[in-house]
Amino acid sequence: MIIMAIDPGLERVGFAIINKNTQNSVFKCIKSGVFLTSKTLIFEKRLELIYDFISKSIKKFKPKILILERIFFNKNRKTAIAISQSQGVIILAASINKVKIEFLAPLQIKSVLTGYGNSDKKSIQKMINLMKITENTITHDDEADAIACGLAYCYLNNKTVQ
Repeated sequence: MIIMAIDPGLERVGFAIINKNTQNSVFKCIKSGVFLTSKTLIFEKRLELIYDFISKSIKKFKPKILILERIFFNKNRKTAIAISQSQGVIILAASINKVKIEFLAPLQIKSVLTGYGNSDKKSIQKMINLMKITENTITHDDEADAIACGLAYCYLNNKTVQ
């Protein structure tokens, strides 16, 4: 089973494609990274590029489920609105391509991966790198957040992660 996990954003969209081996319930991150849009582009074009990237990724990897980190902001409303709009086009791409969508709260993700709901981003990155879920060392927050989101979903659904 293929799982696509997304950390939504307008300038940066973190993504991870996680493959489940159906015979032994082992998970491995087969692709991850950060999709970037330029600040010099108009807002609508940036959303279009995110939609196109997600749609193409869905068609390429054929995930059964898309996991999104639920948006949580208590300070910057302008950023929250832009991220919400980005999340909207991600949800639209998944819906059009008939991919089930699930949400996880940041607190859930942090608790599952580190045992502490208020873990910082460095702790999440360190845990992912220690788990050897991917062959590459993860250095970007948005990529780490997407991988963490996918792994937390696996753990919460009683799956084993390698």
